Amino acid sequence: MPAMTDVVLPCLNEAAALPWLLARMPDGYRPIVADNGSTDGSAGVARRLGARTVEVPQPGYGAAVHAGILAADPADGVVCVMDADGSFDPAELPSLADPVRAGDADLVCGRRRPTAAGAWPVHARLANAVLARRIRRGTGLPVHDIAPIRAARREALLALDLRDRRFGYPLELLLGAARAGWRVRELDVAYHPRAAGTRSKVTGTVRGTLRAIHDMRAVLAG
Repeated sequence: MPAMTDVVLPCLNEAAALPWLLARMPDGYRPIVADNGSTDGSAGVARRLGARTVEVPQPGYGAAVHAGILAADPADGVVCVMDADGSFDPAELPSLADPVRAGDADLVCGRRRPTAAGAWPVHARLANAVLARRIRRGTGLPVHDIAPIRAARREALLALDLRDRRFGYPLELLLGAARAGWRVRELDVAYHPRAAGTRSKVTGTVRGTLRAIHDMRAVLAG
């Protein structure tokens, strides 16, 4: 039997999104729900639906992603990461993972293309664009999105020794990839409105966006 490709789903109160999300996993892709202290029963929903669930007591997006990557099976070699809020369709994961598996890229990131008005609030979109432009100028990486959906090799990710455990993790990943000379590719992915009953910890409020910007600025300053 061929190895499964693990999909890390950092999760904080995403119970309403998980049934659709887990049902959409492509054949050969296995979800790992990295539950980051949910109070809405997300972990229980994930288990009932057959997903592997990892409890992550340390708060923070980066902490959840890192724990999920550690839990991934190294047999396949490739691991995907995507938000667990229903804003991405898991059916698009093979388009990100296949170039990594084929050796054509070391990191493939999704560039969000909103499918509806309000899917990506203006304040968050602007902040993302500013940071991505800074990354392009500083590193030469061809990125336009600090992407919350991506694919890379598990062992290579761990070898980068990323330290941020909060919202700065995706930015630190890009900086680390640039330092390591990784071949980074960006592909368009559909960005849908979040599932009803969930709220973004970053884009859902101006405060959340500002907190993420603070974490990312700390990464840039470091």
